[in-house]
Amino acid sequence: MHYVPHDFKCLYVKSCPHLDWLSAHWVLEEYRRSQDDYDEHIQIIDRFYEELKEKDVRVRALEKENAELKARLKLVHQRQFKPNKKNKEREAEEKGSLFSGNGKKRGAPVGHPGWGRPKPKRVDQTVIVTAPSTCPYCSKDNLRAYNGLYEHVQEDIVIKPKTVVVKYLHEQSFCSICNRPVIQAGEGELLNSHIGPVAKSVAIYLRYHIGVSYRKTAELFRGLFGLDFVPASAFGFDKKAALRGFPIYDDLLEKIRVTDRAHADETSWRNDGIGHYVWFAGNDNLAYFHIDRHRSSEVAKSIFGDNYEGILIRDRYAAYNCIGKEWQACLAHIRRNAKEIMQEHSLLPQEIRDTSTERFCERIISLCSDACKIGSELNHGIIPWESAADIEKQLSKSLEKICRKSLGFKPAETLRTFLTGPEKHSLFTFLRHKGVPSTNNHAEQSLRHMVIFRKLSFGTRSEKGIKNHSILPSLLQTARRQGVSPINFFQTLFTSDISTAQAALYRNSS
Repeated sequence: MHYVPHDFKCLYVKSCPHLDWLSAHWVLEEYRRSQDDYDEHIQIIDRFYEELKEKDVRVRALEKENAELKARLKLVHQRQFKPNKKNKEREAEEKGSLFSGNGKKRGAPVGHPGWGRPKPKRVDQTVIVTAPSTCPYCSKDNLRAYNGLYEHVQEDIVIKPKTVVVKYLHEQSFCSICNRPVIQAGEGELLNSHIGPVAKSVAIYLRYHIGVSYRKTAELFRGLFGLDFVPASAFGFDKKAALRGFPIYDDLLEKIRVTDRAHADETSWRNDGIGHYVWFAGNDNLAYFHIDRHRSSEVAKSIFGDNYEGILIRDRYAAYNCIGKEWQACLAHIRRNAKEIMQEHSLLPQEIRDTSTERFCERIISLCSDACKIGSELNHGIIPWESAADIEKQLSKSLEKICRKSLGFKPAETLRTFLTGPEKHSLFTFLRHKGVPSTNNHAEQSLRHMVIFRKLSFGTRSEKGIKNHSILPSLLQTARRQGVSPINFFQTLFTSDISTAQAALYRNSS
């Protein structure tokens, strides 16, 4: 190794040909100073790398969220514009029957009762029809006589296109306090009304049960009965009936508040273009409808009161959480929710699907279906009630096993959180109280008339309309559940006092 002498001086220290004639001292200083810049650049690169990594995680989360939203949007679109699968299945069945040689017509679905018309119990008229002289199938003449009669019973209606006009001649009395003569209504008479109670009752029945519009109701009366009135008169019938039935409507609410079990549900409504809600409360004997602007817990409390002691059968809507001593969650809603989650999850890209979500949804659907079947068999006495407690323990263990692990798909995890939360006790209330159903189908079927009516009329236009559409459907549905003819009840409502009309609404007026 050679060492540079201590007194060595480079001749090119100020201008070195190997450094493009730059100063060696300056180049060395720049080199030492660049190390700090290099370290700073490395730190900047590391910081950019961390930010890029965070952005990449965020992008992946947004891509997953975007895929979930696309799947949800596609599911909503399919639900609104889904193809008519029944028609396709029917065409496939008919096509298959042609090739198989089986010409039998398609029957009722499995589990549905067959449709059949009962034979009339009375015969008002008998007509003897002579035997034909020519075959109606092949046109053969000179047919020979055949022993025996072929019986065919036909039921038809009799239309009398005229009205019954009744003139009431009133004897008068003079009231010294009112200083005027007074009269009283006769049997079946509505004072100061040119249309009788039967026509008004039938018009209300057509409007609120059949779903006929005011204009078509007036046209129907004009064409079938020769009774002429304008559509606005039909609205007047509703207004009069609602005014007279309001005390019975309030009493109906008080009866629901003291029932041992009740169903509750709500659906959307429109009043003069503004969103409202139709609330339902009732059971097998009573039906109460209330149209309100809001969908809050205050409305639920105004219906059931602050101290409802019965069992409420409902869905998972939080407005009912403070209502009832106990409540039964609708297992049909949970099963439907699981099906929708599984369908939405199947629309996601394969790489971001959660493998455990589909299995979770399938097991929840199976559990809810089994629980609903058990509840039906318990209510029909097929399964003895004494085994309900053991069945509840088995279903609870199965539910805990299904919901043991968390899920990566957010809607499925939300459902799992509900099933394992503090409200899981409400899933099997029907196994602790005899007669409580496992679903809230009763409320949905009760609201079906209002939903169809909403599609036909697009809602109401005024506060009077809200009042009419709350009171009259409540009275009509309650009459039907009591086994009372709604038309007869409304006739009594128009022609009698409130106490008599209230007694006519119920089978047992006591």
